[in-house]
Amino acid sequence: MSARLPLLLLLAIVILLFAAIGLLPSPMMQRFVIDTLIKLVMVVGLYTFVGTSGVLSFGHTSFAMIGAYAAAWVTLPLTTKKIFLPDLPQFLLDTQFNLFGGIVVGVAVALVAAALIGIAVMRPSGIGASIATLAWLSIVYAVCSNADALTRGTSSLVGLPLATGLGAATLTALAVVMLAYVFRFSRYGLMLSASREDEVAAYASGISVHRLRLAAFIVSAGMVALGGVLQAHFLGVVSVGQYYINLTFLALAMLVVGGMKSLAGAVVGTILISGFAEILRVATGGFTLFAIPVPPAPGFREVGLAVLMLLVLLLRPEGLIPRDAMLLQKLRSWRSD
Repeated sequence: MSARLPLLLLLAIVILLFAAIGLLPSPMMQRFVIDTLIKLVMVVGLYTFVGTSGVLSFGHTSFAMIGAYAAAWVTLPLTTKKIFLPDLPQFLLDTQFNLFGGIVVGVAVALVAAALIGIAVMRPSGIGASIATLAWLSIVYAVCSNADALTRGTSSLVGLPLATGLGAATLTALAVVMLAYVFRFSRYGLMLSASREDEVAAYASGISVHRLRLAAFIVSAGMVALGGVLQAHFLGVVSVGQYYINLTFLALAMLVVGGMKSLAGAVVGTILISGFAEILRVATGGFTLFAIPVPPAPGFREVGLAVLMLLVLLLRPEGLIPRDAMLLQKLRSWRSD
């Protein structure tokens, strides 16, 4: 693993340099940087499972939803909680933690949910497992949309402390990347990667593919839940639509563009897609190009992201950084030069 340390150092430098942009005297820029770092936490969590197992998951944002609501139960101010969620159990109505306590509770609940559902969801292989994760996302969305006593249903749950700042988002992104790095290049991560390349040969070699996939599923669910908690306490609001289809496909787009099998790709893809999406969001409201006014174009952001994904898939089918080994090889060649 020591031979791969330059990769971790490079990713840490990239994250820190990107976070430094948030120090500019621009509230809009700071919000963009914090939001991107939070998404990076979720995408790296998604990579930890998808990149190592080879199983495409459509259900990981459900753990962001679970983590966000579970954290909200213990971080909402007591008065606000009694107004919006009066039917919560009494011990929750009388409890208020800070952001760290909310993270512990939110991630713990998501880990339990991932362990329980993962036993069933991880048994199929290939497209079967992917469809199972999508079904899990639909179940969580339906439950949260109708559990008025716990989530306010389809209404937004407002009043969460705005506790996620630039420092918290940066430190969390660094910690999650380090955790993903350790797992990916550990003995278990390497065995799971071997099953991704040839599942039959992995079984024949005595690798317990199902158990390894379940472990990766649980670890990655905890990371994504952590991102969900941070986002809820960055926006100050939680709603079921916030963690559903749009976020699911945005996270997958970031991973696919960067490279599904690459930790560096997950980091780079998140930053690039977030920046491109922000430019498109501004352009959607209309702009002037060479003194020519361009009117507002609703949906321009979604179309632009779709076109970018198509171009990347056509020109670089495995993403901008297909494998970390390729990046490591280039780093070694630069050092030798």
